[in-house]
Amino acid sequence: MKLFDRSGVRPLLVAVLILVGACDAVPARASGSRDVLWNILNSCVNPDTSNDSSACRSPRVDTPGAAGKSCRETTEVWAESKAYVALRDRKMCDCPDDFVHGIVLPRSRVTGVEDPRRPDGIWSFAWAVACSKIGTDSSIALAVNPAGMRDQDQLHVHIVRLQKDARLRFRAEQVRQVTNLDEVWGAASGVAATAGIADYGILVTRNPGGGFTVLVDKGSIEKSYGTARCR
Repeated sequence: MKLFDRSGVRPLLVAVLILVGACDAVPARASGSRDVLWNILNSCVNPDTSNDSSACRSPRVDTPGAAGKSCRETTEVWAESKAYVALRDRKMCDCPDDFVHGIVLPRSRVTGVEDPRRPDGIWSFAWAVACSKIGTDSSIALAVNPAGMRDQDQLHVHIVRLQKDARLRFRAEQVRQVTNLDEVWGAASGVAATAGIADYGILVTRNPGGGFTVLVDKGSIEKSYGTARCR
């Protein structure tokens, strides 16, 4: 099943469970605002309120309101379902075609990794989108930054390419192996509790031996282990 039409722009509903086994969309942020992503969800990609020019300041690229606006002033939706939306991160603007940086958000209000409302299904959705954009399982990195390292208070999973030497820097006490992506949150909280880490981020990669590797770290996960920027 395809995630996208031939243009690569118009999103289709994602059949995540079928795709998982195989394999900054964000405009410039207002200074000091920690709710830019939440506002985009509600004003620009909410089926009930989308294209309300008075509320949406970053129109979808596939709508008339985006005419004449730059990459950083628009919202590009890669895929969406009733529960989640995948967007192009603004860090992709002015980058080569092979550079990938997206974010996946729940449509419901979830602040971040520390929020008990964090949905298990977001990892499967994000992995399916990453497969369509990056292709090679071993190159995919999904990352959520610690609360103290983020500037937005809406949960978002970064989709980036894994740095080539990243796995060489994994430490045994940081990681846990899982067979199902619905196990990610529980595995990460277990590692963090054992290590005594209160504020942590999460990296998810494919385990070469099968299943997935979940890594916990205090730092900026997307920057430490992923290719977060093209320059």
